[in-house]
Amino acid sequence: MNRTYHHGNLRAALVEAGVALARDGGPSAVVLRAVSRRAEVSHNAAYRHFTSHGDLLAAVASSCMERLGQLMISRTAAVGPDDPVPRAWARLEAIGLAYLDFARTEPGWFRTAFAGAAPGTPKRVDPHVTDPHVTDRQVTDPHVTDPGADPYALLAARLDELVDVGAIPADRRPGAEYAAWSAVHGLSSLLVDGPLRDLPDAEVRLAARTVLAVISRGL
Repeated sequence: MNRTYHHGNLRAALVEAGVALARDGGPSAVVLRAVSRRAEVSHNAAYRHFTSHGDLLAAVASSCMERLGQLMISRTAAVGPDDPVPRAWARLEAIGLAYLDFARTEPGWFRTAFAGAAPGTPKRVDPHVTDPHVTDRQVTDPHVTDPGADPYALLAARLDELVDVGAIPADRRPGAEYAAWSAVHGLSSLLVDGPLRDLPDAEVRLAARTVLAVISRGL
């Protein structure tokens, strides 16, 4: 028996169903028929909200990406040093480690986030704003819709903060997000789907520290 949804709620329910399927099955599990079945609605009803598989996958990918961003926000808010320069570096490291942890603990969401990522330039956020009420638990909440939880924007904010506190000169800032993101994403992919996927935990920690140190030295 199909559920009854208020106007506009069915799309959110379908995305939630897609996210649930992606968690275990990755992007290949996000198909309209399976999502419709999980949401307990007809296939035709789903087509009213998503005209193609690509549309559905993009929406689910966006939700998975948001969960990554929420974890980054949570880890940033937990950084303690009061001195502005060490704190800025620690916050940059925190989002890098959050990214790696998300990839390893939620590989289905990680793969889906990038398999269906929409093209474009993400918005920037205020580098000084963090929400201390965001916790790691909220990463699994299918109803989180924080427009500021964009991983690219959060990385840009941390790099801007380094300039603001005098940790790096302004002329090293342009384009730094591309190098930093590429390095952390590359290691994440190697650990999830590449030849480093069976690396012992101690070696994973060494790899993470090394990559993050190289990024810091480069800046």
